[in-house]
Amino acid sequence: MVITMSITMRMTKRLRSLTVPILAALVTVFLVANLAPKSAFAAGPAGHEHDVPVLVELFTSEGCSSCPPADALLGKLDELQPIPGALAIVLSEHVDYWNHDGWKDAYSSSFFTARQEDYAHKFGLKSSFTPQIVIDGAAQVNGSDVREVGSGIEAAEKRPTIPIRITSVSLANPKTLRVQLEVDALPAESKAHKAGVFIAVALNHAQSHVAAGENKGRDISHVAVVESIEKVGTVETGKNFVREVQLKLKTAADSQNLRVIAYIQGPDGGEVLGSALTKLPTN
Repeated sequence: MVITMSITMRMTKRLRSLTVPILAALVTVFLVANLAPKSAFAAGPAGHEHDVPVLVELFTSEGCSSCPPADALLGKLDELQPIPGALAIVLSEHVDYWNHDGWKDAYSSSFFTARQEDYAHKFGLKSSFTPQIVIDGAAQVNGSDVREVGSGIEAAEKRPTIPIRITSVSLANPKTLRVQLEVDALPAESKAHKAGVFIAVALNHAQSHVAAGENKGRDISHVAVVESIEKVGTVETGKNFVREVQLKLKTAADSQNLRVIAYIQGPDGGEVLGSALTKLPTN
């Protein structure tokens, strides 16, 4: 225990000076050592179709020097799926309040800033901060804290969820996505009688060379970079939700670099009651 704490303290002091590749390697070691037995990593991310989906939202920015460790952690969660029984469905949401000191995060949006502010209000925080991870809309932690993130996902995996299925996804044209959704009705004992059904469209991977600001000179990798989140309907007690929706894409899509995340969330940034993920088929 003393050795582990000493290593953790030294790692924390040096965290900001580490290059991203070294940091990513350390994150991998900590995930393997602290979040799951070694056997859980043998097969990689495959075989999670029966695991409980848990929505993991990272609020981050390329202008924030504390964020690259959290970006790396999110990538490892997505790749390794280290929590037994849980399928971490990750979202990288880039806020815009770090767009100063000569660098504008190309993936940032005031929409994500407002979404994070809603969470800050819900959790009784004095202000928003980065990096922050929100887990199933029910808990928030420092986005670089491996143990807290792991504990939060483990706790979320134990909660009941509402089944939501993305039964098909395709490009209607280069700038329009067609998605077929099926959502089971809310149970009679549910606290909320209605919940929103949302679809997020995200880039599987993105890479940036930051030329100014706190991360000047760094190459930063991102996963599940959210381009848009849209409410597509409402699910109610006793009523299933089945619908085909069409979503406009920001740019002509590279289908091999897109994923679609659907989730059910209570009013005003409430708890996420269920989520699902699919990637577009490659031709």
